[in-house]
Amino acid sequence: MEAAAQETRRAIAELRPGQELRGVFACTRKDRLVARNGSPYLAVELRDRTGALPARVFRDADFAAGRFERGDLVRVSGRVERFRGELSAELTDIRRAEPGEADPAEFLPVAYRDLDELEGFLEHLAREVHDPDYRRLLDAFLDDAQFRAELRRAPCTRGGHHAYLGGLLEHTVAVSTLAQEACALHPRLNPDLLLTAAIVHDFGKTREFRLGAGIELSEQGRLIGHLALGQAMIAERGRALPEGKALALVHCVLGHHGPEALPGRRFGSAEALALYRLNALDAGVKGALEHGLP
Repeated sequence: MEAAAQETRRAIAELRPGQELRGVFACTRKDRLVARNGSPYLAVELRDRTGALPARVFRDADFAAGRFERGDLVRVSGRVERFRGELSAELTDIRRAEPGEADPAEFLPVAYRDLDELEGFLEHLAREVHDPDYRRLLDAFLDDAQFRAELRRAPCTRGGHHAYLGGLLEHTVAVSTLAQEACALHPRLNPDLLLTAAIVHDFGKTREFRLGAGIELSEQGRLIGHLALGQAMIAERGRALPEGKALALVHCVLGHHGPEALPGRRFGSAEALALYRLNALDAGVKGALEHGLP
């Protein structure tokens, strides 16, 4: 572990023919092919933030294939060469990287905004919740160092808006800020309910994704999804919430993508409707800025 942490890995953009290749990379392609002599070999693609490198495994290809999957971070050794005019690598070893051998942040896009600053904004917004029951719930989340680390790291989507590490924190702060402003414009809204709902509405996404060579769905994300995960997390940390307040909050969270997820397919509160619109506003504007207008 310590040796891996001290290891210096050449970036793909810096590689030259004849150099030794060692280190951890993202594997974004894995194909079993057959050479002209009938022997199987693996064709893989290795990536880091600087580029991509095609590579091949000729020796014990089927054994090597069982040691990793496309989408894993992989530890490789081999040599860089030029093949048909392009840079490539012939690998002598490839396997799935062990947990802790490399940080997915080295291979995935990250938020351009300062995460410490975003966390400060989130803490400020949480302090604007004055209802003691909702405030205890928020403290149960935000006073948990492990959860805070997960929130700081999580993306918001796989390929849509805020699809990068820190994207969930950035989106949460944006929607919560919009919620605070909406309450100032519409004093009849319950500010404690709406602001709490805005802060926790996507917390289920801290469990929805698996980070490796890319942003993939976790098993929980694939089978359950972030709405149900978020509901379960509120139940775990909000056991002391009075039933009425818990129901009002969960109603907002379950409906933040639209009333289709709600019984009767309709909103039961203005706060739930507001959260749905504010979430769509930030997601839509951010998506247009990142990917263009639909």
